[in-house]
Amino acid sequence: MRDPQVFLFDEPLSNLDAKLRIQMRTEIKELHQRLRTTTVFVTNDQIGGMTLADRIFVMRDGRMEQIGMPLGLCHNPANAFVVTFIGAPSMNLLRADLGAGQLRIANQVFDGLAGRGNVHLGVRPEHLILADQGLTMEVKGVEPTGSETMVFLKFEGQDITTVSRTSRV
Repeated sequence: MRDPQVFLFDEPLSNLDAKLRIQMRTEIKELHQRLRTTTVFVTNDQIGGMTLADRIFVMRDGRMEQIGMPLGLCHNPANAFVVTFIGAPSMNLLRADLGAGQLRIANQVFDGLAGRGNVHLGVRPEHLILADQGLTMEVKGVEPTGSETMVFLKFEGQDITTVSRTSRV
């Protein structure tokens, strides 16, 4: 076709190495901006979806879970599936008991939640800061990537990931 109305990409980057994947994402984005043609990009690669999309349709088992702009999905996920699907690494989804008198956090975010019982708290890895506060956690792994360091922890049977900027040595 010389003038297609829609382009369909079905996992076009999945078999490429990391460097070529970045290069091809840039080329696809430039092509889309130049041609201004509707493009459907099917992928399981969150980074590819977040960097290429104007709107993302998050699907599970053939059903739509949420539609939105990339950062909108990241900051306002509709449900636990979207929470754990969007972002790399994905958001920590922690079980907590907010029974009466159980919550002792001096933060306005949690005002009014006491007494709700069992809930899930979503915390992005980059918003967690490791500090010596007397909590015992098992370090499962550390991944320095150059600009960031990911730390994988186990706390009360739950997996937690933190991400911090790497200091220069």
